[in-house]
Formats: sequence, structure tokens, C-alpha cells
Amino acid sequence: MERELLKFGGGVSQTIVNPVVLILVLLTGYFICTLPRAKVVVPFLVASVVIPIDQVLLVGPFHFPMLRVLILFGVVRILITKMSSKDKLFTGGMNKIDVTVMLLALITAVDWMLLWQQTATLIYQLGEIYTVFGTYLLMRFLVRDHDDIQRVLQTFAYIAFALGLLIAAEQATGWNPYALLGGANASFFASTMQRGERFRATGPFGHPILAGTFGAVILPLFIGLWWTGRKNRRAASLGIIGSTLMVIGSNSSTPVLAYLGGIFALCLWPLRNGMRVIRWGILTLLIALHMVMKAPVWNLIARIDVVGGSSGDHRYQLVNQCILHFKDWWFVGVKNNGQWGWDMWDTANQYVSLCVNSGLAPLVLFVAIISYGFQYVGRGRRYAGTSKRALLLWSLGAALFAHAIGFFGISYFDQTIIAWYALLAVLSAAVLPQAHVAAGVAKDKVILGSEVASPAWEGAAAALASNESQLLRYEL
Repeated sequence: MERELLKFGGGVSQTIVNPVVLILVLLTGYFICTLPRAKVVVPFLVASVVIPIDQVLLVGPFHFPMLRVLILFGVVRILITKMSSKDKLFTGGMNKIDVTVMLLALITAVDWMLLWQQTATLIYQLGEIYTVFGTYLLMRFLVRDHDDIQRVLQTFAYIAFALGLLIAAEQATGWNPYALLGGANASFFASTMQRGERFRATGPFGHPILAGTFGAVILPLFIGLWWTGRKNRRAASLGIIGSTLMVIGSNSSTPVLAYLGGIFALCLWPLRNGMRVIRWGILTLLIALHMVMKAPVWNLIARIDVVGGSSGDHRYQLVNQCILHFKDWWFVGVKNNGQWGWDMWDTANQYVSLCVNSGLAPLVLFVAIISYGFQYVGRGRRYAGTSKRALLLWSLGAALFAHAIGFFGISYFDQTIIAWYALLAVLSAAVLPQAHVAAGVAKDKVILGSEVASPAWEGAAAALASNESQLLRYEL
């Protein structure tokens, strides 16, 4: 069976854009090109999250959801900055996460084209590369220091609060106002899903699970924002309320698990110096369970049903059948995974989706991104000691853990990717400057955001700098 993405290069056959949305995008584009760099991230995040992906501009065979149009304005802004300044575009230069994200996009595209060998696949993958490179590199360009990080977190907090209220109202009434925009998915937005007697709210997202997951994975960021000081606690409180409403309104298990996972990771702060023992302990426990259980240890996924009526067994079968059919997909993916069993075409799992669509190499790179993220958080936290900055870094790690859990229940195919790439960009901006301080770079005047390194910090940095091999892991 031909996949939908192979039709018209992966989308609608005509332009579908509401005039109100188009005006909002053009206005946002103007702000992206003219505002001071530090403020550009606010209109970009707001517009990219609240505008659904079913608003599409078709140019020949190429599809431009409004996110891609916003990225185009971002590229213009980067070019303007590059021509007018000699400063580096990215804080700390290129790092392992940057390179791995780009490799993942490129190798995924190549594997797709090798698998399908159709012109439409080439068009579709060019669009995907443009989206990934554009979103991630634009966020890296916009987020450079501690002030930028706080601005990103504050913006997400207000977005979450607004969407939380909208989603709560949708769940209460069964009506989604996004149906009024008349996009390609207007009929989907107009027919609210139900589970039992409760509606499953969607908001501007592609599915209720994605709506709830978006709220869940950004919750730890608001705890970190709260920890940064009194001036941010109002925004943090609104963000926490909004995230919680989004998770509840989605009426889905995956967001609840990601939400609880983020909170669990935050609670590990008192045990931060024993994380190696905890990680190995969890791995040992899973191996022991696998040996004594009648079913594989990943069968535990099937037993998870937080909200009632969840499809935990489907998630388990996805993982199980993916492992059993390793020889089918390991090279460049598989065309028809639907033959693996009932509903196996629905790869509601980011890890399995990568395997099915593009093979083993992209899966390894994706796991490497998550691994590098945790490494950066751990080492950055040690550089920061027990300061408020260390608590903020810990919250970034908790958000990364929430994403890792959410990936087991859904693959990101809408604007939820903004939360993912923004987190990776924030990680680089939060950690790499501290790594340079530890290496003795600009020891006399080191500015992290609006704070100047103290003598005590410089002493700690000098001690850490003695281990150069550890620092080199941060960069190529």
C-alpha cells in the first residue's frame, strides 16, 4: 500500500491557508527580520506552536506549512546577521549535538530515498531536511546565553498557559475553535475524539497525544524557571498550570507518563551524585526481570493503562515486532511493516518509526543525541556546582528524560518538534559557555548571560580545566 507521504511529495494538492493565519505569519516574519536578535525567539515560538501544520502553501511540488515559511524568514535574518557581523552564529561553535542532528536528518533522507526510489520521496525529504535544519539551527542562532534561555522558558510558559486554557475548554465543550480556520485538517479539528465519557482535546496539534505530550515535556522547564529566582515565578506558575491542563485535556496515557517521568527526574536532584549507581541499578533490574518474566521485559509496556482504554498492548507489539523483524528493516527500513501484525502500520513510537522508515543508523544517531544531551547536563551541572544555574540544568535534563519517555508512545509529526529542538538548543547554550570557562577561556572576563564569573567560580573552573580530555568531549 502506497504511503500518503508519497502523494504530491507528502501533503495536500493545493494551497490551504486561512487569510488570518497568513497575516499572522507575515507579521511574525517582519518581527523576525527587524527585532533585536534577543527578542526574535518570542514571536517565532508563539507563531510556530499556535499555528497548526494543516495551513499549507503549495509552491510547485513543494509544501510549505507555516512553520517552513517562518523558517524562511529566520534564514533571511541569519544571512543579514552574517553579512553585518563577524560574530559566530552559534554560541560555543558547533558541538556534538549539532553535528548529530544534521547527520540524522541527512542519513534519514538518504535511507528513505534508497528504500522508495521515487521522485515524490526526494521532494518529501528535501522538505524534511529544510524543516529540521531550519528549526534547529534557527534556535541555536537565537539562544546564546542565560538571558536567552530564560526568555525561551518564559515564552513557553505563556504559550502553555494559553493553550492549556483552550484545551481545557475544548475538553469541557467538545468543540475545537481551530476548526474555524478551515485548514487541510478542518474536519479533524471539528470532530473531537472521545475516550469513555471524556473528550480528548487536540488544540492546534496533530493528535491529542501530541497536545498532551507537548505540555508534559515542557513542564520541567517551568520548574527550572521557578528555581532561577522570584522574578520568573509568575511565568513559571502559569506554565505549570498550562502544562497540567494540556496533559489532563489530552486524556491520554503517554502525556501522563512523560509528565510523571519529568517530575521523577526532578526529584532525583538530592541523589545527583549517585546517578551512575542508579542507572546501572535500573539496567540490572531490567535484565533480571527479563530473565525471570515469561514475556520479554518490554512487555511491561502492555500493562500500562493510566487513563483507561489506552493501547499499551499496541505499543508493546510495535517494539516486539520491530525486534523480531530486525532483518527486515536494519539497512534502510521497510516498505510495509503493516504485515507484521494488526495495526502495525501505526508506528506510534519515535524509536520504532525511525527503524521502520530509515533503518538502524538513524536510530543509533537519535539515541546518541539523547545520550549527548544527558552528558552535557551532567558535566554542566558539575561545572555549576550547587548554584541556581545547576538547578536549571537539572530541569533541562528532566525535560530530556520526559521526551525520552514520550517517544515510546508517539512520534513527533507536528509542531511538537519545536519543543524538542528548542530544548537541544537551550542545552548547548546552557552548557558550552560553562565548558569554555572551565577550560580557562576568557578567564578574566567571563560573562554568562548577565552574570560575571566570580573568583570562586574561576577557581573551580581552573581546577576542572586540568582535565582537558573531559572537556574535549563537548566539541569536535
